[in-house]
Amino acid sequence: MKVLVYPPNSLILTDLVERGGHEAVVLMREIGEHVRDAEIDAPPLNVTEEDLKRALRYVSVEEPAGLKGRIGLLVPLLEKAEAAVILSDAPPTYGCMGCAVADEFFKFLIRKKGIPTLEVKYEGGEKLEVAVEEIMAFLARLSQEGKATKSEKKG
Repeated sequence: MKVLVYPPNSLILTDLVERGGHEAVVLMREIGEHVRDAEIDAPPLNVTEEDLKRALRYVSVEEPAGLKGRIGLLVPLLEKAEAAVILSDAPPTYGCMGCAVADEFFKFLIRKKGIPTLEVKYEGGEKLEVAVEEIMAFLARLSQEGKATKSEKKG
């Protein structure tokens, strides 16, 4: 199953999702596609016209350019996602959005999509072990649900 990790550039969450047997839907892959695009002059700093068109499906034209650019890059992740893991209140070392408004708005879009979503609050220390256990249990449930869905389609 394709699981969106949030923050979308979190290597730690990406690793957990992959260890759980799922494909991590992450910003690094989206940026990688942009870097390899011949139309971009100075990757990954430039936002393409397509990014802005995607963003305008979700945000008003009056929103700041930075918000539209971030949402434009993140929308493909949302469209690919079949589930999501959100780590709230994480320090920048776990992945950073760089913009509080884009951060809150994108979490809203994830929730609005209606996909299975686990939200875990970062509390650090020993409580982080509990958060990892919750994430791994969520991923295991997704695997079981995925197996059940595949067997229903066969039958």
